[in-house]
Amino acid sequence: MIIDTTEVQDINSFSRLESLKEVYGIIWALVPIFTLVLGITIGVLVIVWLEREISAGIQQRIGPEYAGPLGVLQALADGTKLLFKENLIPSRGDTRLFSIGPSISVISILVSYSVIPFGYNFVLADLNIGVFLWIAISSIAPIGLLMSGYGSNNKYSFLGGLRAAAQSISYEIPLTLCVLSISLLSNSLSTVDIVDAQSKYGFWGWNLWRQPIGFIVFLISSLAECERLPFDLPEAEEELVAGYQTEYSGIKFGLFYVASYLNLLVSSLFVTVLYLGGWNISIPYIFVSELFEINKTCGVFGTTIGIFITLAKTYLFLFVSITTRWTLPRLRMDQLLNLGWKFLLPISLGNLLLTTSFRLFSL
Repeated sequence: MIIDTTEVQDINSFSRLESLKEVYGIIWALVPIFTLVLGITIGVLVIVWLEREISAGIQQRIGPEYAGPLGVLQALADGTKLLFKENLIPSRGDTRLFSIGPSISVISILVSYSVIPFGYNFVLADLNIGVFLWIAISSIAPIGLLMSGYGSNNKYSFLGGLRAAAQSISYEIPLTLCVLSISLLSNSLSTVDIVDAQSKYGFWGWNLWRQPIGFIVFLISSLAECERLPFDLPEAEEELVAGYQTEYSGIKFGLFYVASYLNLLVSSLFVTVLYLGGWNISIPYIFVSELFEINKTCGVFGTTIGIFITLAKTYLFLFVSITTRWTLPRLRMDQLLNLGWKFLLPISLGNLLLTTSFRLFSL
């Protein structure tokens, strides 16, 4: 059988074209993920700079000012320093658990960003169970902290890991009950649908006004989940040296540092999405309907407006969190657990029952 050379060349060129299409498809699928990671990285650097400036203002001292204009590059300089520092591993510790712990903490928080809508039709994955996916994935982070504490072969580290697990369990239940109340009001677990349900009356349509008790409980529980003052018992330096991160150095310590700010940012974004109307403009629809439709227009301008509104609300909540850290003293461990189990849990459960009753009577 004689095969024409031209046909062979056509087949080869076709196969190369299909291979190129597959490569372009993979690259195009990865572009949104890399864009999101880049935006998150910039957001964390901004939070670190803001915290240093705000804390300096509260304590009446000079904050970072030499690394870049107004000290904006100080966090980048610190990250570069940690990247080149030596990684120390405890000689009698569990090397695998010690190395895996920081990675689990960071990855579990990064995955949570995939369900956050930053603007109209601007979300990586619009899932029907978006808010519960965040709760399920964020509950994995304390396992990484517990692994780090156990793998360090240090009693202070192990106590810090145990405290992190106990604190996470104590405050995830009220947090979940508050999210369930919002889902009942919005008839959906999708983050996009929850934002849409708040879009009719602008500022007055926010879930903040329909769920004021749930908002306060969610606020306290999210701060406890982030292990921020006054809830930073897992790494209380007066009691546990540095808690679960006592034995860490170099980039592994940097991962814990980044994970705390990633968790703070994702909690602030969910406060914005669940209670503050997300990307929607805060002016009531009945006053200026044309202005209300700006962030729903297709194109770069509408998406940019939506992202700007979301980030403005998020950083407003971040300011509250940072101010709280540098204002309130640390709780004791028994006070922390009593607050979670004896106060926030019954209040959030009662709020859920009231919300359910309201929905049943309004049918």
